[in-house]
Amino acid sequence: MAELLVLTSEPGGSSQVLPALALLNHRVRVLPVEPSALLDAPDSDIVILDARRDLATARTTCRLIRTTGLTVPLLLVLTEGGLTVVGADWGSDDIVLDTAGPAELSTRLRLLAESGSTHRAAAEDSEIEAGDLMIDPSGYTVRLRGRALDLTYKEFELLKYLVQHPGRVFTRAQLLQEVWGYDYYGGTRTVDVHVRRLRAKLGSEHEGLIGTVRNVGYRFEPPRERREPDSQQDGAASPA
Repeated sequence: MAELLVLTSEPGGSSQVLPALALLNHRVRVLPVEPSALLDAPDSDIVILDARRDLATARTTCRLIRTTGLTVPLLLVLTEGGLTVVGADWGSDDIVLDTAGPAELSTRLRLLAESGSTHRAAAEDSEIEAGDLMIDPSGYTVRLRGRALDLTYKEFELLKYLVQHPGRVFTRAQLLQEVWGYDYYGGTRTVDVHVRRLRAKLGSEHEGLIGTVRNVGYRFEPPRERREPDSQQDGAASPA
C-alpha cells in the first residue's frame, strides 16, 4: 500500500482523475493544483498530477514541484491528446492515460514506489556535501571545513533533513513531524531552539545556511545561492 498525493482542481477528486484508482488499495490524499497547497503537502510515496485539462499549468506545476526539493516520484495523468506535448524538461518520472485500467495503473505505481525507495535508501547512506559542509549519515558525523561539529542526535537529524531538501521551505510542524516523529508531544518551539543551537555551532560565517522564511518556517540555503549578509533574513525565529 502506497501513500498517494493527487494534485487536481477537478471536482470529484481522484475518482474523476483516475477512475481505476478507486479499485486499488492505496491511501489517497487530494490537494488543489496551487503553489500554496504544495508548501503544506503531506509526505507521500508518489505524487500524481492531473494534467488532462490544462497542460500549461501542469508543466509549470511539474517544474515548481522539483524546485521545492520534493524528490518523490511524479506521475502525470494525461489524455491521449496530451501525449504529444509532454517532454523530458517537464521533470515527471512517468505518465499514464486517464483511461488506464487497474492492472496497468497498479504496475506503474508499484514500479515508481520501488524506484523511489531505492533512491531514498541510496541517498540516506551516501555522504552529503554542501559547500564546506560534509554530512556522513552512516557515521552520524558532520564536518565543516574539515572540523567535526559536536551535534546532538536531533541536531544532526534536523540538519541532515534540511540539507537533503535544499531550498525547500518547511513549517515548524512539518519539521517536528519528520525529525521528531508522530509520537512527539512537544511544541513547535522545540524546532526554533534546535535551529538556534545549530546556527551557533555552524558559526557566524555559516549560520545563514539555515534560512528563516518569516511566518512560515526554515529552509537550507545552498551555499551558491546564499544571499549577502546585509540581505539575510533575521536569524531570530518568527512566530508561525
